[in-house]
Amino acid sequence: MPNTDKIREKPSSIPWPPILLVVAVIAAALLIRIWPLPWPGLDDAGARFIGLGVGAAGLGLIVWSALTMWRHKTTVLPNKGVDELVTDGPYRWRRNPIYIGDALVLLGVAEMTKNIWFVILVPPFLLAVLWLAILPEERHLEAKFGDRWRAYRDATRRLF
Repeated sequence: MPNTDKIREKPSSIPWPPILLVVAVIAAALLIRIWPLPWPGLDDAGARFIGLGVGAAGLGLIVWSALTMWRHKTTVLPNKGVDELVTDGPYRWRRNPIYIGDALVLLGVAEMTKNIWFVILVPPFLLAVLWLAILPEERHLEAKFGDRWRAYRDATRRLF
C-alpha cells in the first residue's frame, strides 16, 4: 500500500518528463545515423512551414501552460508537489497540456529535420510519460485535492 502522506507531498522524486524528452531527442539523433529511414513526406517550403507551425504550437502550449501554473503560484516541476489544482487556461480542455506540447515539439522537429525517428518515438515517449509521470501526478492530486480532483478528472480528458 503506497504511503498516502508521501504521495500527498509530491508525485515523484525524479523529474521524468524532461529526462524522457531529452532521451527521445538523443535517441532520434542516434537512430537516424544507425538506421536511416526515409522521410515519407514532402521536402518543400510548405512542409517545413507546417513543421515549424506544429513545433511552435507545441512550444506555445508549453509556455501558456507554465504561465497558467505560475499565475496560480504553483510549480510546473513534475517531481514537486502542487499547491493549487489548476483548471483554467489550457487545463480547461486537457489535464496534461505540457506533455501534449512536448509531443507537438517532437513532431515539429521531425518535420523540420526530416527525421522520421522523432515521429516513431512520440508514442513511446507519451507512454513513458503516462506511466512515470502522469499516473503518479494523478495519485498526488487525488491525495491532495480529493473530490475536487475527481470532479476535474471526470470532466477533463487526460491527453488526446
